[in-house]
Amino acid sequence: MEQKNIPQADIQRFKQLNFQSFQDLAQDPNLSPYQKIGFPNAYREGKERAIFEDILAKMSNLQLPNINVLDIGCGCSDLVQIITQHCAEKSQFLLLNDGKAMLDLIPNPAQGAKVAGYFPQQTADILNPYQNQIEVIITYSVFHYVFEEGNIYNFLDNCVNLLAPQGQLLIGDIPNVSKRKRFFASEAGIKYHQNYTQTDTFPPAFSYEIAPDQIDDGVLFGIIQRYRNAGCEAYILPQRADLPMSNRREDILIVKN
Repeated sequence: MEQKNIPQADIQRFKQLNFQSFQDLAQDPNLSPYQKIGFPNAYREGKERAIFEDILAKMSNLQLPNINVLDIGCGCSDLVQIITQHCAEKSQFLLLNDGKAMLDLIPNPAQGAKVAGYFPQQTADILNPYQNQIEVIITYSVFHYVFEEGNIYNFLDNCVNLLAPQGQLLIGDIPNVSKRKRFFASEAGIKYHQNYTQTDTFPPAFSYEIAPDQIDDGVLFGIIQRYRNAGCEAYILPQRADLPMSNRREDILIVKN
């Protein structure tokens, strides 16, 4: 996990993004593929192979040939290219979902299709015929935008309805403010902060009051309980330590029984 100073302009540029914002970023010729998906280059450049390897380690179904795969909010960076290549090698049918401006930046899958529109409201006509038929659904670095501008359970329920029996849904790269607070209150977090700022200061003190606009442990545990109660298996999983934001982000894996 590298500790790089990110220009403040980059941090501000990628705050408070929504579906339409990403379409605008996709059409900006001055941005890199990583910036088009809402990240400073330092967070993603050279790291997306490791991200895919982490996904692959968590989703055993991705090793199966001739299955259906859906990537929701696929973006246009290296990660979707790696996923597309992997699916082609496994003869998997790949559905790539994002806004049209983003999808125009990536090649068509060898087997499969692009599905343009905001999931699930604008994609129902295309995706509803796949209910109970998709063995792998990946949605990476997307969930916090759903949390901010939509109904998370409408989003997740629609994902689970698409899953085939024993299908796997990975909600990847979820920012967890509770995990972040715990990290920066730890000795390792203090060292990280001091290395990052090149000072001997301590991280700012955090309040443990509820922040309604942020994902915390309560949100994640609620998701686990909801889908276990619905008959699925569900797990909160750590990210590999070498991923760029593993000290403050987590993944959820839901498996449909």
